[in-house]
Amino acid sequence: MSEEMMNTREAAAYLGINEKQIYALIKAGRIPGTRVTGKWVFPKKLIDEWIETGARSGLKEAREKSRGMEGALLASGSNDPVLDFLLTGMRHTHPEFYFFCANTGSTEGLKALGGGYTDIAWTHLLDQESGRYNVSFLPKYLPDMKAVLVHLFRREIGIVAAPGNPLGIAGIEDIAGKKVRFVNRQAGSGTRVLLDYHLKSSGIPAEAINGYDRQVYTHVEVGLSILSGEADAGIATVAVSRLMGLHFVPVTKENFDMVLGQSTYFNKGIQALVEDLRSPGFRERFERLGGYGFEDSGKILYSNI
Repeated sequence: MSEEMMNTREAAAYLGINEKQIYALIKAGRIPGTRVTGKWVFPKKLIDEWIETGARSGLKEAREKSRGMEGALLASGSNDPVLDFLLTGMRHTHPEFYFFCANTGSTEGLKALGGGYTDIAWTHLLDQESGRYNVSFLPKYLPDMKAVLVHLFRREIGIVAAPGNPLGIAGIEDIAGKKVRFVNRQAGSGTRVLLDYHLKSSGIPAEAINGYDRQVYTHVEVGLSILSGEADAGIATVAVSRLMGLHFVPVTKENFDMVLGQSTYFNKGIQALVEDLRSPGFRERFERLGGYGFEDSGKILYSNI
């Protein structure tokens, strides 16, 4: 079927749900689609818009709820297991602050911040021309905001595969072809941008990846897809490989940063987050995990204030 139109099976794979759930969404009138010669088809563009609208609607609702809670901040964008541990740890060190996070991907996180739906965006977007992370995207998505880009940590990201690497995957070129069932991240995520960059650099078309359109929304989901046998490989952080016992093939080291407005930067909750991130106990714990660097944590990389 045309890449612009999807049938029920393709739509289910694209959304990462069961085909029966597609029919339930149709019956409830909650998914954009139409009948053609008795069969349901779904324009990919409308599905993408539907996903984006749903994500923003959820963020708006969460934003309204958080406004009534003192010390509450709403964040959206990318995700990382170390970030999850950091925010969980803050419930013990600084119980007066609340961080509510939505895993929307780096691009959608910046869009949500620019639209006023969230206080913080977590991001790791690679500029394919400059080779730098995040800075060049701020004028595009936050043209009217006095924004601050704060470095959180460096992390190693690569291909994760089943323990023992039974398919002998050694690099990006090895995930092409029918043999390897790949699980991808959603469009707009920093990991998807990174993959597309390496595919383009290697001259590999997306169509050559078996599972390019099979997408999930977090690094942990990538790991679980492999552990469950649903996929053979995906792109994820080294933390996922270590925590889940998966084989890891390094691809690159990247910046994982947060973007926020000037007033939010001076929020006591943000200062507490940076304080915990830079604490010797936290850093030593995850430096032992390997693949992470905290040398410049808390450093302001960009500001248009």
